[in-house]
Amino acid sequence: MTTYFARGSETAELSTADLREGLEKLFTDRGRPSKALAIPPDYSRLPSRAGEITCLCHELLGDAMVDVMPALGTHKPMSPEQLAHMFPSLPTDLIREHNWRNDVVTLGDVDADFVSQATEGIYSEPWPAQVNRLLLEGGHDMILSIGQVVPHEVIGMANYNKNIFVGTGGVKGINESHFLSAAYGMERTMGRADTPLRKILNRAQDLFCKEMPLVYILTVIGQQPDGSLVTRGLYIGDDHDTFFEAAELALKVNFTVLERAPKKMVCYLDPSEFHSTWIGNKSIYRTRLAIEDEGELIVLGPAVRMFGEDEAIDGLIRKYGYQPSARVMELVQQNEDLRNNLSAAAHLIHGSSENRFSVTYAPGELSQQEIESVGYNYGNVKSLMEKYPPEKLNDGWHTDSDGEEFYFIKNPALGLWASPGRV
Repeated sequence: MTTYFARGSETAELSTADLREGLEKLFTDRGRPSKALAIPPDYSRLPSRAGEITCLCHELLGDAMVDVMPALGTHKPMSPEQLAHMFPSLPTDLIREHNWRNDVVTLGDVDADFVSQATEGIYSEPWPAQVNRLLLEGGHDMILSIGQVVPHEVIGMANYNKNIFVGTGGVKGINESHFLSAAYGMERTMGRADTPLRKILNRAQDLFCKEMPLVYILTVIGQQPDGSLVTRGLYIGDDHDTFFEAAELALKVNFTVLERAPKKMVCYLDPSEFHSTWIGNKSIYRTRLAIEDEGELIVLGPAVRMFGEDEAIDGLIRKYGYQPSARVMELVQQNEDLRNNLSAAAHLIHGSSENRFSVTYAPGELSQQEIESVGYNYGNVKSLMEKYPPEKLNDGWHTDSDGEEFYFIKNPALGLWASPGRV
C-alpha cells in the first residue's frame, strides 16, 4: 500500500502544474494503465477540482481512459451542460451513468459484530458493501477515485472510499450507511476522520477490494475571504494513510471556530450547484454547531426547486418533513416506506435544527406552502437577496439594513463552522 504523492499545507496554493505533477508521478511510479476508469464526484462537488483532474488524467492517458462514471450516489444524472462545464475537454462518449437502484453488485457484508462495535451498539446489522458492477466487471487495471476531503455530515470527512461505496453504491448500502451514522449522532461525526461509518467502509475495503485496482486522488480546497477558492493539498495513494493525511489538513483548512455564536446566520446556495434541499441542507448541518440557541438560519436558495434528487425520496421528504431525530426514529419504526428508505430518514434528521434554532428557507421555485409543509419558515428569495446581496458579502460578520448583526457564508459546502462552546 502506497502514498504516491502528498503535497499540502494551510498556506499552499497548488496550481494546475502541481496537479499534473502529482498525476505524472502516479502513472510513473505505479505504471501506466492500459484500461482506466475514473470516478469523479458529480456537479454538486464542483469546487473539488475533480473535473479538472479527470480531464488531466484523460490528457495524460489518452485512449487508456475508457470509462468515466460520476459518483452520483442518490443524485440525478448530470445534465449535458453540467458535464460540459465540469469536464470541458472530456469526450462525452466516455461518460457512464450510475443507477443506485439497478446497477450494483454486493461484494460482501461487514459482519454485525464489527458494525455494532464501531457504532457503540447503536446499530447491530451487517452492512453490505455494494458498488456499481462496472468496477467489478469492467476489466480495468486502474480505477481512479477522485474527489475532495472536506467535513461531512454522514461520514465525518467526505470522500476516499465513500466515493466508491456510496457514490457508486446501491440502495441497501447507501440507506443503511446514512441511517446508522445519523443514529450515532451527526454532532459526534462532523469534522472527524475516524468515525463509525469510516471504520466500516475501511473494513469493507480491506476485506473485499484487495483485487480491485483502486487509487485515490484527493484534494483539500480552501476558501479565501472574498469567496475565491484555493487548492491547499493534493494526496494520491491506495491506502488509508493517504486519506488520513488529507483529512488532517482539511480539518485545519475547512473548520472555522467563531469567537461567539451568531444569533443570525445567512447561507447562500450558488445556483450552479444547489437545486434541492437534499444538497442545499449543507447550510443547516454545516452551521448547526455555530448558531446560538433560539437563533435563526436564513438560506438563500435561488435555484432550489425540489426536495429530493430522487423522486421516491422527494416524496418521502414531502410526506414526513424535517423533524427532530427522536421523532424520525419513531416514524421509521411506524412506517414501512421510511424503513425501506433509510437514507431519506437520515436526511430528515440532518435537515432538522432539533428545534434549537429556526430555519428560514428562501427557494427559487418551491412555494411557501411546500416549504412550510416540511417544517421550515418561508422566505421571499428576491427580497432577502436584496437585503443580503451575496455578490457584495464576504464570509464573516456583517450588519444588515436594520442594524442587526449576522454571519454570512458564501458556500456552506466548503467547510464546517462552530462556536467555542460546541467544539
